[in-house]
Amino acid sequence: MIRKIITTGDGSKTIQIEDWNEQYHSIHGAVNEAYHVFIDKGFSYLANEAISILEIGFGTGLNALITLIEAEKSNRQVDYTGIEAYPITNEEITQLDYIETLKASPFKEAFFEMHKSDWESKIELTSYFSFNKQKKNFQEISDRNLYDLIYFDAFGARVQPELWTEIIFDKMYNALTENGILVTYSAKGSVRRAMQAVGFVVERLPGPPGKREMLRALKVSG
Repeated sequence: MIRKIITTGDGSKTIQIEDWNEQYHSIHGAVNEAYHVFIDKGFSYLANEAISILEIGFGTGLNALITLIEAEKSNRQVDYTGIEAYPITNEEITQLDYIETLKASPFKEAFFEMHKSDWESKIELTSYFSFNKQKKNFQEISDRNLYDLIYFDAFGARVQPELWTEIIFDKMYNALTENGILVTYSAKGSVRRAMQAVGFVVERLPGPPGKREMLRALKVSG
């Protein structure tokens, strides 16, 4: 499928898949969306001093990069796993130019190391941030009670409805630790009901620019 780099509403870039008319991030602002959904409503919401994160899917690495930045700011230990079936190219990484956009030059080497590192190989990017990317389909996830936080950033249900089903959210529920949370930009009723069907307690929250709502799901005991 044809992919191209586009500029979003906050001046940051993302990748557009022309065949689907779908983007890796919101056209209203890639960086604004990432911070609002995954940092403000996820990472910063949890009080854990040490936190284990699963990202569905790693994509451009933007969510991992801003999490690394926030981990360093807050002196929080982060163990980060990113799942991705279709990695982007080195040329696309360069064109997205997230280091310049975020004024994050101290993290340039670590960001490019995320993309260059071997699959299924855990590395220590900083004293606060360990990283492991896994090349596989989301349906292959079988982790149990491992993550405190899931960034659910799959392509939208309009183009990949199979990723927003009870089958997938059951895997997410099992992968979370007790009182772990999942955050996603989606607020579709069908998505909320699928989460609730597998045991999540789901709340609707104000969405990022361009979206009225988003979802946060909590894993609670019986």
